[in-house]
Amino acid sequence: MPGSFEGYVRPPVRRACERPLQIVVEAAVDTCALMVAGLRLGLPAEEDDLFSKLADAGVSTADMAERLREMKGLRNLLAHDYPRVDDRIVFETLRSGLGDLEAFMEQVARYPRERASG
Repeated sequence: MPGSFEGYVRPPVRRACERPLQIVVEAAVDTCALMVAGLRLGLPAEEDDLFSKLADAGVSTADMAERLREMKGLRNLLAHDYPRVDDRIVFETLRSGLGDLEAFMEQVARYPRERASG
């Protein structure tokens, strides 16, 4: 990850950063879908409902559900609507949003332990 926006926007660097971000967000969405199914939280009306269902069940927080929705939206732009991608948003997501994904992983990992002891 380059330390500056100017370093990030160089095409080879930008491309090298965008694809892993897309994959990581897809993995988070897939994790949500597996957990919703495994916990039998019901069928989501749309993909964004996965995040709310997990928050309602206490797996994650409502704040995390909103952050995941935003990241999924960015992932959709990266995958399907590349001309509308805002390089500044992607750069800031790489700088600060990866911590959100780490926090989500911690919430997901903690849930079974809390459920077993609860």
